[in-house]
Amino acid sequence: MKKLSRLIIGFSLACLLVILPACGNDTPSRFEGAQQESIDAGSRNTAVSTDAEEGSSFNRFFPVSDESYERVFTQEKDGFVEAVLKESGQNVATLGVFDTISNPSAKDDFVDSQEQIGGYPLAQKGSRATAVLVADRFQVTVRSMDDSFTVADREAWLAKFDLNGLASLN
Repeated sequence: MKKLSRLIIGFSLACLLVILPACGNDTPSRFEGAQQESIDAGSRNTAVSTDAEEGSSFNRFFPVSDESYERVFTQEKDGFVEAVLKESGQNVATLGVFDTISNPSAKDDFVDSQEQIGGYPLAQKGSRATAVLVADRFQVTVRSMDDSFTVADREAWLAKFDLNGLASLN
């Protein structure tokens, strides 16, 4: 009887050793696949072009705070800088400069532009943002965060940027 039990246990273990590896899933998960694609792509898929201007180089072209509005820089990285515009402590808009060298298709919105600010093409980007394209490279955007901040307000703040100074970076 003891010999039969050992034989059954031995047979069962042998079956498990043969069956379990066959049950393994060699297909990588979608996350593992995406990770491998990213590694294989190397630097081809970088989000920011190595030729993009440093974000800090844009800061001096932003409008300054005044008695009604406070400008607070919130993000700065290669090819991009953003500030929040506050009125009485409330965020009313964001101000941003983006180097389109990292995403040239961003310039497509300005191709048929009929309006300009400071000689640069103007485009409405959805219902809450207005932008100009400076020197065919730098997109300057004002985005409303509050419904009281109108299209006219956005255009007025775009005009406060030193657009010609920004163009000199190109």
